[in-house]
This record gives sequence, C-alpha cells and structure tokens, in this order.
Amino acid sequence: MPVLGPERRLLASLSSAPPAAPRLGLAANQTNQTGPQCLEVSIPDGLFLSLGLVSLVENVLVVAAIAKNRNLHSPMYYFVCCLAVSDLLVSVSNVLETAVLLLLEAGALAAQAAVVQQLDNVMNVLICGSMVSSLCFLGAIAVDRYVSIFYALRYHSIVTLPRAGRAIAAIWAGSVLSSTLFIAYYHHTAVLLGLVSFFVAMLALMAVLYVHMLARACQHGRHIARLHKTQHPTRQGCGLKGAATLTILLGVFLLCWAPFFLHLSLVVLCPQHPTCGCVFKNVNLFLALVICNSIVDPLIYAFRSQELRKTLQEVLQCSW
Repeated sequence: MPVLGPERRLLASLSSAPPAAPRLGLAANQTNQTGPQCLEVSIPDGLFLSLGLVSLVENVLVVAAIAKNRNLHSPMYYFVCCLAVSDLLVSVSNVLETAVLLLLEAGALAAQAAVVQQLDNVMNVLICGSMVSSLCFLGAIAVDRYVSIFYALRYHSIVTLPRAGRAIAAIWAGSVLSSTLFIAYYHHTAVLLGLVSFFVAMLALMAVLYVHMLARACQHGRHIARLHKTQHPTRQGCGLKGAATLTILLGVFLLCWAPFFLHLSLVVLCPQHPTCGCVFKNVNLFLALVICNSIVDPLIYAFRSQELRKTLQEVLQCSW
C-alpha cells in the first residue's frame, strides 16, 4: 500500500503500469494532454464504504440463517454459506482498506512505513484470497446443482457431507495459498495469466453446466407438454424463463468480474499503451463492481430459498 495517495492497493500493486488514479479523480493539470481522451469514473470513498456495509449486512444474515436452521445444514447450503463468507470477506477487506486509507490521509493514524507495508500485505492476501474463494464457491454451487439434476437419485450418495467438507476445506486452503503466492510474485507475468486463466475456467464451467441444465429442463418441459398435449405454450414458457435465469446468473457474473480480469489481462498485454492506460484509470470502478457482486450473490443464491427466507425473518425478529 502506498503510504501516500488513496489508490486501491491491490490493483496498484498488481499493475506494472502507472498506479491507479485516486478515487476522487485526477486533477485537470494531471491529465496527459498527449494521450487519448479517457473516460474515468470517479468512485467516492463513501460509496465504497456504503457498498461494503450493505454487502456485509446481507452476507452476515445469510450465514446466521443457515447456522440457525438445521434443515439448511446440507452440502448445498454449506456451499451457499461459504460463498456468503467469501463475499463477506471481500466486503470487510475493502471497507477496512478504505478506512485505513482515509485515516492515513487525514493524519489520524500514525504508522511507520514498515508497519503499513505489513498491513498492506495482509490486506492484499485477504482481498485476493476472498476473491478466489468466491469464484470457487460459485463454481461449486454450479456443480452441486448439476449433480442434483442429472444424478437426482444418486445425489445424496455422491454429494455427502464429508465430501462437501473436504471440498470446502480444499477451496479455502487453495485460496489462501494461491493468494499468498500471487501477492508475493505479482510482478511475474505467469502469475497474472494464471489468475486470468482461472477466471476463464470458472466462467466456462458455469456456462457449460447451466446451459446443459437449461437444456435438460426444457427437454423435461417438452415431455410433460406431450403428455398433456399443450406443447407450444409450455415450450415457450420454459425457454423464456430458463433463458432469463441463465442470463441473470451469467450476466451478473460477467458484469461484476470481467472488468477486473480485463484489467489484469491488459497489464500483461499492453502495460504501457495509452489506450490500456485509460482502462487502468478505472480500477476503482472494477473493484466497486466486485463488491456489487457480493451484494447480488445473496439475492441469487440464498434469498430465493423459501426456507432460508423464513429463517431470516426469525433471525431479524431475534427469535433464537
């Protein structure tokens, strides 16, 4: 973390290009007059804090509801709970980062450079690890849903609690290890390419599984339609509803995560190019989108469950 300047440290440390612009925006005399005109979106500190706090509250409620209701103590909801914990860590790490930067800028927090550097390393590992684990659990949820549909009769023998526990432990351990190595060797091109490849692999996995599930659902709908001799309306309804759900799942994933990994790709491909520099100026926007993903995930994967919503009402009423 640079002691001076409000740059988002993770992206600034990842980039071999010039550091990201402050969230409050560049002053007019700092703009490169010879370079291309760049669209730079300013993200105020208050917005970062607000998004982080909203995500924090949402994901804490998800974890509390799953912990309270024994009916939710199943592998599927454990994956959802771990996703909520990952998103919670994304929010906490960014809120803490923003708070520390504000305190340093205001002179309210006096710290030696070595202490700030150690804090920077810890926060970077926390941010990177929580992002990696969040992507992993999104993939795990997709796999779990796929098995529940295509191997419904064998689901409980395939996805057992011990196996789910081992998978969860492996994801957390792998996230901590990979984020530690990533932060330690961020200046190596292979490390950046590895992280981008990981994102592409998760995107491909989710796309293939959810498209296959949509095709199976429509096939099942057509089979039911033939039995009731109402073929066309059922087929159309299945296609529209399934396409809408698939668009939401993959669209939110792409919208929130793709800009972040586009930045990393450009760091490798064109770190000094003026056009790529325009992208680097918006790293704060990319991190804000990642936090927005932490807000949307509970709405997609948790709050759609009637059982969880009922438990959440009890949690909010403090009826433990």
